[in-house]
Amino acid sequence: MYLYHYGLQQLPFTITPNTQFYCDLKSHHQAAKVVLTALKTGEGFIKVTGEVGTGKTLLCRRLLEDIPDFFKTAYVPDSYLSPEELRRAIAQELEVDTQAIGGEHQLARALQQRLLEINQHGQSVVLIIDEAQALPEESLEAVRLLSNLETQSRKLLHIVLVGQPELDDRLQQHRFRQLRQRISFSYQLTAMNADETSEYIGHRMRIAGYSGAPIFSAKVVASIYECSRGIPRLVNMLCHKMLLLAFGEGRHQLTLNDVKLAAADTDDVIYRSRRYRLFLWTLLFSVGLVVALGALFVDYLPWELLG
Repeated sequence: MYLYHYGLQQLPFTITPNTQFYCDLKSHHQAAKVVLTALKTGEGFIKVTGEVGTGKTLLCRRLLEDIPDFFKTAYVPDSYLSPEELRRAIAQELEVDTQAIGGEHQLARALQQRLLEINQHGQSVVLIIDEAQALPEESLEAVRLLSNLETQSRKLLHIVLVGQPELDDRLQQHRFRQLRQRISFSYQLTAMNADETSEYIGHRMRIAGYSGAPIFSAKVVASIYECSRGIPRLVNMLCHKMLLLAFGEGRHQLTLNDVKLAAADTDDVIYRSRRYRLFLWTLLFSVGLVVALGALFVDYLPWELLG
């Protein structure tokens, strides 16, 4: 596509979660730290939530790489599963031959037996469920029951629920209070700030093999940040389209017009021109000045008038 044009070895801004491009942003770093700390202290339930596009799946894949070897991991990326489908998916992740297992009760026993075998080898299991907000009600209850599995000294299964903010809304319902009360550690992913957006774009370009002069100027990056609100997925989409636009015109340097055109072709982003931003800041400053002068004026009014 445009690899040769920019001297790249691979596409830098795909939306497929790729741990090779993982950027250790503050929010992701803190989330991973919370999860790893909770696991080391033996906690059974951990929850990580974040808006769409903030990199939850990428965080899951990075956790699978970073979790210490004395844990065995199981990852369920598709959570829209019935209780039996969920148990079967977990069992398969733990290398249980589920083809010979018939009913749900038999499956539950086989899964528990496998967890005990892993425990006897000095390991515990970490189950990471992505898109957990989509778990059906019966499957959420199945997750709670799985968390009951334990020996006299420790849990057989540690569960990390990763999902959109709707997961928090669901868990606030009265019927999920038992599950909610078992969650001992929680963290909410946030979008990137302006500095992190700049770092993120430069990081992905370097990983992709770019070594020339910066082609994303400070003004262009600031505009990308405002359009995307610092959401990594939207940043990726905008940057990819901008590189395509410049490539099509034989340019290497990106412009604010590239941001405008890419934003017009991307849902959930709004491009605001520099003139509009200047007008908005001037308006806010003027309102703040009027309020401050009004407060100062009131302070100097004679007490007789105020009374």
